[in-house]
Amino acid sequence: MIKDIVDANENVKSNTKEMEILHEHFPQCFNSRNEFDIDKFKELISDNTNVIHEGYSLDFLGKSYAKLLASIDTTTVIKPDIEHNNKPENKESKNIYISGDNLDALKHLLKSYHGSVKCIYIDPPYNTGSDGFVYNDKFNFTADDLEDRLSIDHEQAVKILDMTSRGSASHSAWLTFMAPRLQIARDLLTNDGVIFISIDDNEQSNLKLLCDNIYGEENFIAVLKWKRKKQPSFLATHTANVMEYVLVYAKNSALLQKLSIEGTSDFTKKVINISNGESVRHFKSHTRVKLPGEGVIPAGRYKIRTMEVEYLDDVKYRDGYTENDVDVLSRFSVSQEKITSYINDGLLFITAQKGLRRDVSKEEIGKRKSITDLLLSEWGDNQESDEEIKHIFGASYFDYAKPVKLIYNLIKCNQPEESIVLDFFSGSATTAHAVMQYNAENTDSNVRYILVQLPEDLDDNYKKADATDKIKIQNVISFLDTLKKPHRLDEIGMERIKRVGNEIVNKQSDSDCVDIGFKHYTLEEQTEQTLDKLERFDKNVTFTDDNILSLFGRETVLETWMVKDGYGFGADVKPVKLDEYTAYLMDNHLYLVDTDFDKDDMVALIDKYNGETEFNPENIVVFGYSFTFAQLDMLQHNLITLNDGIKNKKVNVDVRY
Repeated sequence: MIKDIVDANENVKSNTKEMEILHEHFPQCFNSRNEFDIDKFKELISDNTNVIHEGYSLDFLGKSYAKLLASIDTTTVIKPDIEHNNKPENKESKNIYISGDNLDALKHLLKSYHGSVKCIYIDPPYNTGSDGFVYNDKFNFTADDLEDRLSIDHEQAVKILDMTSRGSASHSAWLTFMAPRLQIARDLLTNDGVIFISIDDNEQSNLKLLCDNIYGEENFIAVLKWKRKKQPSFLATHTANVMEYVLVYAKNSALLQKLSIEGTSDFTKKVINISNGESVRHFKSHTRVKLPGEGVIPAGRYKIRTMEVEYLDDVKYRDGYTENDVDVLSRFSVSQEKITSYINDGLLFITAQKGLRRDVSKEEIGKRKSITDLLLSEWGDNQESDEEIKHIFGASYFDYAKPVKLIYNLIKCNQPEESIVLDFFSGSATTAHAVMQYNAENTDSNVRYILVQLPEDLDDNYKKADATDKIKIQNVISFLDTLKKPHRLDEIGMERIKRVGNEIVNKQSDSDCVDIGFKHYTLEEQTEQTLDKLERFDKNVTFTDDNILSLFGRETVLETWMVKDGYGFGADVKPVKLDEYTAYLMDNHLYLVDTDFDKDDMVALIDKYNGETEFNPENIVVFGYSFTFAQLDMLQHNLITLNDGIKNKKVNVDVRY
């Protein structure tokens, strides 16, 4: 678990990720000593490839260090907020709020949400000198470490360590802070996804060059100019600034559709009208399905918000398409001829919630009016955001919160109907507010959010603040005291989500169709004492105790593993009773976390494999600290026998430390 990651991180260098990609796609360019042959690579790509030698790039102290930070894995664990997550409004929610360092959060997210996020919006620190940004990180590299990992000289290594440890607010420090986060963010985007980044004059030009380097110049879409003030300040020394910027980059500009909040009213369209009578339509095979992998939607009636659909046959699907003809009963607004035409054109699809929608046609897309690069009154301003905060909390606790309109429109213009919106500089949780409002106003949409916020210690901030900021911070602390909440910034964001959700419930008759809840997780870094215990653990122990498991907690181990194995936050893991031992099943993984696994449990496990056709996990994952050498030997020996048996099982044992 953590020990495995610590050991693996020791071998990571700044180009490890890039070399792994090359090895995966161009194995013929590596020799027997795993050395990359650049001449072979050039020869491989030489035909019909334009190679230029006159490019330019952004260079800054810490550039190679930032690549290293993007490559090493996080040693944090994911602790679920069990009491909060089990409340009725949160239990079934697909929204996620993560309290923790956003670099750690992004690394966890990458394991389950790679290529799955349609829209990212972030409002990072602007590095104005007054916004509190300073670079400090938790990594304990020495100059010798950096010389080896980054292939740099001693003097440069010392400069990097100085910058990352003394609280620098230089341009290089800010770029070193942003680069690994933007790199991982790119990997989270869908192929037709987009990232919006708010920024001002202090770092806008540097951010543009950094994003060109990470996302590619060809994927630059625009620098939007947003009017953040209705009136300028006439006390300005030279010019009275009223504009900020939103940089826009696509994962792949060729696949990004027109950004529009006008024109065609829906980015996808209904094929059902609840005022119509019910009728049957025939869906031939190869209808699109927005569900991953393969599976079956059982015949039956499904209610999706205001829509009801009844599949009169089981729907078998694989790789995004149905494999059989199906008759469907619903209140259709279009004829059988239209349904067949939409299927033939690849427009009609079964949604992830088992509903029905269709994409708009190319002709309809062409009618949309693109947003301009000048965002004026309909995109909100800082005065509006201040009024929004006062309305929600009764007082203004944030000086730099963005208005809901701005983020609402950015989400809307990217055709979000069923997608994930990520904000890893969550602040006051305006993005969650915008998503809930969007879903409330667009009844067929199912946008969900993932928010990340550093749980800043407000008491510590108060000690460091000047006289003016002390008053503001004390007001926030006093407010949290009335709620009996810890003095942390993330608590304010979560409180906003709850209050906005309650307001939606009170205003809207069909509010039960809007996901107003969220699941909460905290990222916990392990103490030196815990790491020492893990290091001293002897795999050849004769007796186990649950001391190390208690340091983490069963729920934390399972949640961290669920995310690591690609099942996402809040996966519905099922307890499996063996004899007296409880294992936990999720799809192809069976998790053994607790101590006291014995022979009777082993027999029960083998019986399950042999006797239950539906029970066939391919991976048994073991919390190594809970098992003795003898228990592991028993497990592995019996599974070898099982793999060689009549049923020809192929079961892998993965022991994690």
